[in-house]
Amino acid sequence: MAKPLILVTNDDGIVAPGIRALIAVMKEIGDVVVVAPDSPQSAMGHAITINNTLKLERVHLDNEIGQEYSCSGTPVDCVKIAVNEVLKRKPDLCVSGINHGSNSSINVIYSGTMSAAVEAGIEDIPAIGFSLLDYSWDADFEPIKKHIKQITLEVLDKGLPEGVVLNVNFPKLAQEAIKGIKICRQAKAMWQEEFDKRTNPQGKEYYWLTGKFVNQDKGTDTDEWALANGYISIVPVQFDLTAHHAIQSLNAWDL
Repeated sequence: MAKPLILVTNDDGIVAPGIRALIAVMKEIGDVVVVAPDSPQSAMGHAITINNTLKLERVHLDNEIGQEYSCSGTPVDCVKIAVNEVLKRKPDLCVSGINHGSNSSINVIYSGTMSAAVEAGIEDIPAIGFSLLDYSWDADFEPIKKHIKQITLEVLDKGLPEGVVLNVNFPKLAQEAIKGIKICRQAKAMWQEEFDKRTNPQGKEYYWLTGKFVNQDKGTDTDEWALANGYISIVPVQFDLTAHHAIQSLNAWDL
């Protein structure tokens, strides 16, 4: 049987250790094409480039990969240009990551990693976003590689429900300390933002966004609970943002 065609992307940039680790796993499974940002694009969400040009450059960071490109745009740009300009056919799977840091709970909204996966889902491509709860550039991805392979093979074998992509987060633990995998819901949480106000040498004021993550959810079926208790969390994410449960009550309005 022909090997599956796998598109790999991320938001930390094409040279990030996370994506290089993900590429290594995907090479064991299928034929890999990489299209990833040429520089870090974290927290870009679902941004696309419309007021500037996009540059796509062929790179050779791994001689075992036939096609590898760096793109000047966002993670979503990378998926769009891969599907429309690089690939000769629709890939069997798109994987995004491995992100350096958490994309659990509300972070999925801001995540460039997950937005790339969501864009692939919009294109009707099965997609997974992978993240490790370690923001360090030299994070150790070895303990999670076997789990990434396991999850990827399951998706290729069984597919995903229509309109759904997977948000997979790994705790920062040794391989033997990971207790297992839990299918979860997204925890209700938020960022309490603060702005650090400063003044530059020219006397102009500027701000640094800071803040604290607050988990408001006490449930034991959430991604935050799973990660805090040594489990890998998998949250099925949908890109239909319609609040279907609200339609009936809104129809009762005097409109």
